[in-house]
Amino acid sequence: MRTAYSVETVRGAERELMARLPEGALMQRAATGLAAVCAGLLGRVYGARVVLLVGPGDNGGDALYAGARLARRGAGVTAVPMDPARMHPGGLAALRAAGGRVEESVPARADLVLDGLLGIGGRGGLRPAAAALAGRIPAGAVVVAVDLPSGVDADSGEVAGAAVTADVTVTFGAYKPGLLIDPGASRTGAVRLVDIGLELPSRPDAEALQHADVAELLPVPTASSDKYRRGVVGIVAGSAQYPGAAVLAVAGALRGGAGAVRYVGPAADAVLARFPETLIGRGRVQAWVVGPGLGEGRGGEVARVLAQDVPVLVDADGLRGLDAGALRARTAPTLLTPHAGEAAALLGVPRESVEAGRLAAVRDLAGRYGASVLLKGSTTLVASDGSGAPVRVNPTGTPWLATAGSGDVLSGLAGSLLAGGLAARDAGSVAAYLHGLAARLRGGPLLAQDVADSLPAAWHDTTRP
Repeated sequence: MRTAYSVETVRGAERELMARLPEGALMQRAATGLAAVCAGLLGRVYGARVVLLVGPGDNGGDALYAGARLARRGAGVTAVPMDPARMHPGGLAALRAAGGRVEESVPARADLVLDGLLGIGGRGGLRPAAAALAGRIPAGAVVVAVDLPSGVDADSGEVAGAAVTADVTVTFGAYKPGLLIDPGASRTGAVRLVDIGLELPSRPDAEALQHADVAELLPVPTASSDKYRRGVVGIVAGSAQYPGAAVLAVAGALRGGAGAVRYVGPAADAVLARFPETLIGRGRVQAWVVGPGLGEGRGGEVARVLAQDVPVLVDADGLRGLDAGALRARTAPTLLTPHAGEAAALLGVPRESVEAGRLAAVRDLAGRYGASVLLKGSTTLVASDGSGAPVRVNPTGTPWLATAGSGDVLSGLAGSLLAGGLAARDAGSVAAYLHGLAARLRGGPLLAQDVADSLPAAWHDTTRP
């Protein structure tokens, strides 16, 4: 499991560690790891041209000390301060002692640029002086961000104005949520974690599953399993206008590990033509999926499903006009799977605010509707209400999933995992992981059916020794 911690938590752990270490030792640890990553990226340090963009905080000090280490190995290192009067004095002295220079303007050529303008406490995007320096980064230089790209909110990934786009981000002690969540995550490049000895709490603020975590959660049949013990998922989806949504939701459900799939809706002929193993008509199920391709005017079907005391996943057209009070009153789990536009409608805010603040939006939805929420998008997030559990960030997504019908496959897959006994938060996050991995394994361009067809390969990839 990859875990991420808030700025407040990281700052607290740093204070506790610094109280036990000699003054400046923690910064030296960070600078040593940062310099090692930079040296690896350069390959040949001697003669390399390195530029440090230096802010007034500790990130500027990290950059200066790392630059001093590179200068001692023969690199030509130039520091360009945002405010010459506020450079870290110890770092500046170390750089000058190693032969580094300080200049007012960014050189026209560089092999590597260290972004030490703002630290994890920065908010609201780059101020004009910092933005001016970032805007002069030489073309072709490898950009390495110190702890996180300047201008990215460490706690949320929000980018409220100008920000640096890095090729590599070297973060210290712990991942921060903003490194994992878009739009900030799209600016980090490859993220390298440097262990500086922080003691962090057992419960993070955000987390991302990895193969081993998914393998542990996946439902696996035993010798005594039959199709009913493995779980039956019901699908209420499709319409005369959107029969394909039903076919794709069933496809995802059949590949999701449940023993059987039961379809209810007007697209039965289309579903049977593609998947003859599907059960048709109402009957006993262990979970329902409702909403993909329903069209307008079928809110009664959503209400009938939600009235049943089994887990329910609500997607797409099923999300229209949901009653938050009715959802909070349910005793069985509910999983909502909106994209940004649907989330905005549920929250009564502009879509742009959801896309800019995805973490806040998914938490707000979970709290307001008393449900687990899978917020689809460039970074898929899963939040649950009431348990205080960390928000899960899906690491396997790919832009190729921005194709018609892929969300229907995801809904069927997650519903099948619900029927197989997974909790709503686990079903949503495991489904998102397999869905993204299937798309990556298949490659693009792809169709939604390609994703469904690749789900067994994704499943096996996570569980192989």
